[in-house]
Amino acid sequence: MFSVLSNSWALLLGMMLLMLGNGLQGTLLGVRGEIEGFSTFQMSLVMSAYFIGFLGGSRLAPEMIRRVGHVRVFAALGSMISAVLILYPALANAEAWMVGRIIIGFCFSGVYVTAESWLNNSATNETRGQALSLYMIVQMIGIVAAQGVLLLGDPSGYTLFIIPSVLVSVAFAPILLSIQPTPAFDTTKPMTLKQLYNVSPLGVVGMFLLGGVFSAQFGMAAVYGGKAGLTIPQISLFVSAFYIGALVLQYPLGWFSDRMDRRVLILATAVLGGFAALIAIFWGGNFNLLLASAFIVGGTSNPLYSLFLAYTNDFLEHEDMASASGGMVFVNGLGAISGPIITGWLMTNLGAGAFFGVISSLMLAIGIYAAFRMTQRAAPSVDDTSGFQSIMPSSSPVFVEVAREIAIENAIEEQLDENSP
Repeated sequence: MFSVLSNSWALLLGMMLLMLGNGLQGTLLGVRGEIEGFSTFQMSLVMSAYFIGFLGGSRLAPEMIRRVGHVRVFAALGSMISAVLILYPALANAEAWMVGRIIIGFCFSGVYVTAESWLNNSATNETRGQALSLYMIVQMIGIVAAQGVLLLGDPSGYTLFIIPSVLVSVAFAPILLSIQPTPAFDTTKPMTLKQLYNVSPLGVVGMFLLGGVFSAQFGMAAVYGGKAGLTIPQISLFVSAFYIGALVLQYPLGWFSDRMDRRVLILATAVLGGFAALIAIFWGGNFNLLLASAFIVGGTSNPLYSLFLAYTNDFLEHEDMASASGGMVFVNGLGAISGPIITGWLMTNLGAGAFFGVISSLMLAIGIYAAFRMTQRAAPSVDDTSGFQSIMPSSSPVFVEVAREIAIENAIEEQLDENSP
């Protein structure tokens, strides 16, 4: 662990600062939109725009890196992020914010691709798993800490928009000054949606629905808080609860994943998250219950991302896992684009509680479909399943491919140990 920190501290510190900026701008826009008088549906379009840009960036960033190199792409995207962040309060209209969010989403996607390929290159085979775990932890820490930064200024002013711009600018300094250039960049071409569905219908349908759940959380939680009448400190705690739950419950669910039928775990996890969201609909006026519901929803929805990837890989040969993972990232991105829009439209017509209504419906739909698929084919033997690797839904295809490589290496090592005399 210490060797990983010594080799990658600049990158990890930079990514934590980047996530501080990204986590703050998402919540801040939700609060500022309420102050500016934007409708809930307008804000849903603004929030959805991020995922349009993110999906585009995940497709185009690898080609940009191949053409001009990691350093130039990293610096250019970082400059664009910093500029857009300080333009938000100066261009306070929904259309401008939508364009800004598309740019921000595209740039952050490219930054993740670049940073994660750097991190993979700087780690050895022995330390790669620890490096990815630390990377995910610092991302979560950055997002949660960002909610506390929200309390340092007035959302109706400029200061809180300047802070994330500065954080993003500062984040690139240690990274660009300490990281060595990487070898030629390459990623695997994703499988087609038809190929993926034929391999794992549950994986594809579940990942699409989960994209809507995740984007609703990430994009509309602060909007929900404003519409529900929460104070700024309460909104900060509310948004944090989703990510704290994701960080705390990721590893226990991963432990169960390697020891039981993953469809049963997917079913149980989705139903638990769905019922937690139902509690928030009916008893959301109790702030403590609201926080508990957000904790459970975040703690169940985020690990489902890794579960769907692991379950899909159970039906693949090792050489096909990387291309399947890239396709699954794309499926999740498609679902993510629609999540805020549907949530915003329903919140406009049915009230703030529709936020949790959408999440509950999608999570329970995942559970129902998992139960249906259990009747269609037998589960693979637990001994034959691929290893679980914790992955954030916001990760780039690079991170997902590397995580799959680690799982494959671990599985091969376990087989060799079992076969050795």
